[in-house]
Amino acid sequence: MAEAKKNILTRDGLQALENELQDLKVVKRKEVAQKIKEAREQGDLSENAEYDAAKDEQRDMEARIDEIEAILKNAEVIETKFKKGVISLGCLVTLEDMTLGKEVKYHIVGSTEADILNNKISNEAPIGRALLGAQIGDVVDVEGVNQVNQFRVVDVKRK
Repeated sequence: MAEAKKNILTRDGLQALENELQDLKVVKRKEVAQKIKEAREQGDLSENAEYDAAKDEQRDMEARIDEIEAILKNAEVIETKFKKGVISLGCLVTLEDMTLGKEVKYHIVGSTEADILNNKISNEAPIGRALLGAQIGDVVDVEGVNQVNQFRVVDVKRK
C-alpha cells in the first residue's frame, strides 16, 4: 500500500484546522441536530424542505470533518530554518511583478493551506516552486499560460 501524501502545514494552518474541527464537532453538530429535530417536529418528512436542507447540511459538515481529520492524520508542520532574506516555506514575500509593474505579497505555504484569495501560495504551484530558495534582489521567471512572468524579490520575512 502506498504511503499517504504528507500534508505540509504552517503552525498557523495547523491551528486553524484544529480550531475548525473542534467547532464543527462541538458547536455545529449540535446546531444541525437541533435543526433536524425541529424539522421532524413539523410532521411529514416527505415534503419537508427544511428537513432536507438540514440533512444536506449535516452531510456536508460530516464530509468536512472527515476531510480535516484525514489532513491532520498526515500533517507535517513546517519547521524549516529561516535564513534571513531567503525564501522558504512559511515566509511572507514581497515581490515586484515586473510584467504588470506592481507590488504583490504572498505567504508561501503547503498545498493544503493554499488560498489564492488570501494570497497564500502553495510551494507546489509554479510561482511557489520558482520562489523557493530565491533571495532579496533576485529576479525569478515563472512560466504562465502564454508567457513567462518575471518577479523581483523585494522582501522576505518569517511569519
